[in-house]
Amino acid sequence: MIRWIAAILGYTFFRFPGAILGFLLGSLLDNLTSKRTGGGSFQQVFQQQRRDHVSPADFELNLLSLASLVIKADGTVNQSELDYVRQYFVQAYGTERANATFRVFNDVIKKRQISASNICTLLRSRTRYESRLQILHFLFSIANADGHVSDREVQEIHRISGFLGVQHPDFESIKAMFFKNPDRAYKILEIDPSASINEIKAAYRTMAKKYHPDKLQHMDEAYQQGAEEKFRKVQEAYEQLQKERGF
Repeated sequence: MIRWIAAILGYTFFRFPGAILGFLLGSLLDNLTSKRTGGGSFQQVFQQQRRDHVSPADFELNLLSLASLVIKADGTVNQSELDYVRQYFVQAYGTERANATFRVFNDVIKKRQISASNICTLLRSRTRYESRLQILHFLFSIANADGHVSDREVQEIHRISGFLGVQHPDFESIKAMFFKNPDRAYKILEIDPSASINEIKAAYRTMAKKYHPDKLQHMDEAYQQGAEEKFRKVQEAYEQLQKERGF
């Protein structure tokens, strides 16, 4: 049932972009908490799960919560960003099932503060590092859905990255995939522009291994496609430096 609620949020974002975005997630979290714990906190809900595991349904709900923070980061709710989130869940669950669930709880509204710190603390302790890297890529993809990643969106994603325990070079690598600048290829490969050819080759092998899509076989198809995109950016960065440095 929670998994259905997660899909509903995607529809709600799409249908009520202004009023509901800041309220619906909190209301659903309240409802889920009430059913599972008899009125305990959102954090207490997850404390009842295995310490080394977060269920797919709860992962998706948390992912949508983080997405909402990025969407609101620059003070505007952009339709293309809402559409991106909705399309992700349609792709993940199928149009028929998604549309059926979108109609169930589309009028549940209650204000509640979404805590990136609490959510990320949970995800950090119960998800693999490569999964958290893909979360960052997903959040940057949302921010870039309108063709531009704003400074405020970068700041919000950077804040989330810190809560998730993502190392700064990895954050900068994924960020560079969404910006064009002279040092982009080096940033993606996490090396300095003064790196030798051997260092570039070694960095490519390291990054190709780190971002290989096979590391996300445990996640849904939509996420695996995002991993493939990230992997292609690493390959493109390496090929660019091969041409520039002549090796």
